[in-house]
Amino acid sequence: MSKRLTTAAFVFFFLLTAPVCTVLGVLLWLVTLPFDPNKAVLHAFVCRWCHTLYLAWPGWRVRIEGRELLPRGPAVLISNHQSAMDIVTTMGLFHPFKFVAKASLFKVPMVGWLMSLMRYVPVERGHVHAMDKMLEDCRGWLRQGVAVLIYPEGTYAPPGQRLPFKRGAFRLAIEEHVPVVPVVVEGTTDLIEGDGPWMNPRAHLRVRVLPPLPADALGSDPLALAARVRALYFEALGLPPPPAEPVDERTAQCA
Repeated sequence: MSKRLTTAAFVFFFLLTAPVCTVLGVLLWLVTLPFDPNKAVLHAFVCRWCHTLYLAWPGWRVRIEGRELLPRGPAVLISNHQSAMDIVTTMGLFHPFKFVAKASLFKVPMVGWLMSLMRYVPVERGHVHAMDKMLEDCRGWLRQGVAVLIYPEGTYAPPGQRLPFKRGAFRLAIEEHVPVVPVVVEGTTDLIEGDGPWMNPRAHLRVRVLPPLPADALGSDPLALAARVRALYFEALGLPPPPAEPVDERTAQCA
């Protein structure tokens, strides 16, 4: 099957299910409002929908490994970023977390509405205080016992490349004394590169949770921790050890 036909079929299925999920999501939000301040029930419902988007297509296979390693309670989940489908794939972890996403996604009909209801964390790129605001929002969730998922590369890495990790997420973990959990996503660029638009009819996707780094073992240097976690990614992906990256102080604090 061609990429265009695959993309058309996916868009059709998405448009067929998104309105239903949005309506059910709003109803679920209303019903659970008195007893679910963290929106964990709604998050679990959306995780199921995201997983169904993959299951509905016979040529796509998703394998989740290491789910049992995810700690209960607050943690900073760190994931590599390759494609628009990364977060949809990562939702297959079925773990309660709040993820950081660019603010423009919150304006997308249906998807953005659900993201707002679940109180995910928006970040306004290019704004002077945007990163400070994002980190404070994440800090608030951690102090409520909720994990956050952050892409420390900040944007999609070009095909075959790996971007340096910015230190904001690691500073957050050190200051809040919570574990860092590396999550390795593979295969999403085989499905769709960046924002697409065309999707491949066959793709094998893999999400691996690596052993968490305990809070007591993080050290006090965010840059050193970022380099350490980045090296774990290179090892997990079977790549040569990464070279030392020059630090751009203008962006070093970004998450």
